[in-house]
Amino acid sequence: ATQAVQNQISSLGTNLLMIRPGQRMGPGSGGSTAPSFKDTDADLIATQISGITAVAPEARSSVTLVAGGQNWSSSVVGSTNAWLETGNWELAAGRTFTDAELRAGAAVCIIGTTIQRQLYGGGDPIGQQLRVKQMPCQVIGLFKSKGQGSFGNDQDEVVLMPLKTLQRRVTGNTNVNTLLVSVDPASDTNRIKSALTQLLRELRKLSSSDDDNFNVLDTKQLADTLSGTTKVMTMLLGAVAAVSLLVGGIGVMNIMLVSVTERTREIGLRLAIGALEREVLMQFLIEAVVLASLGGLIGIVLATGASIGLARLMQVPYVFQPGTNLLSFVFSAGIG
Repeated sequence: ATQAVQNQISSLGTNLLMIRPGQRMGPGSGGSTAPSFKDTDADLIATQISGITAVAPEARSSVTLVAGGQNWSSSVVGSTNAWLETGNWELAAGRTFTDAELRAGAAVCIIGTTIQRQLYGGGDPIGQQLRVKQMPCQVIGLFKSKGQGSFGNDQDEVVLMPLKTLQRRVTGNTNVNTLLVSVDPASDTNRIKSALTQLLRELRKLSSSDDDNFNVLDTKQLADTLSGTTKVMTMLLGAVAAVSLLVGGIGVMNIMLVSVTERTREIGLRLAIGALEREVLMQFLIEAVVLASLGGLIGIVLATGASIGLARLMQVPYVFQPGTNLLSFVFSAGIG
């Protein structure tokens, strides 16, 4: 689970900052959403703050996609080629946008493998037509599959088009919902976050008494938070397992106590014909170990089946860990 969380967070983008409008606070604001960003904000951030490798303005809209008699409801992303870098996207086929297409707001798009499967039957979509909210759009690229995201979303259900195309022909406004900022790993992220905050406050004309009306989310902090939560859950499950072992040990002890009580005649007979006390003790000890070991094996099989089922339900990969299962078996035998 920990590895799955780390993989899903890294799929969002390495050293990524996500900036989104916050909530208006104060008298008469009613908690309304703050103004969105401008596409020029991305250019200013890229040129005025050092240590940044890419900045991508992002706008989204929910639409119905139609191709070849098939339709699919999804969201469309409007951005630039920098969006691929900030999100660790790679192309499986086709190409990215040209500068001319970005400036003119051309009707071209790049799609994910889920869209390819749903609308094109998994066939080659390059050069095919895709209607986005009644707008004919040519598919020029196909993303490599990224699978499920950290929030349970299908990352491959994506359609990317130039930002100006989305603004002019889909949403009808110039809103930018998110700014994605990729930070150089060698740079100080905290310094860049402070510089971003200061620059955005100036661009949004906030006075010293005004609160920030935007939020800066650091994916590294998100990864640390989720990893911490996973560790707490692991410790909790470990405590439950320890209690289960204690209860199981008491159960085995009671069963063996009853067994010894019911077999006193057998024990006496063995001692009478020359058996040593340590041999009788070893007999019952072996029985206890075998009983506990069989219980441990059954528990491992049931736990593995439950783990596989839970992994499928949560749509995360199941990783078999031989060391953990061997340790569980040894503990079971030791309890015996």
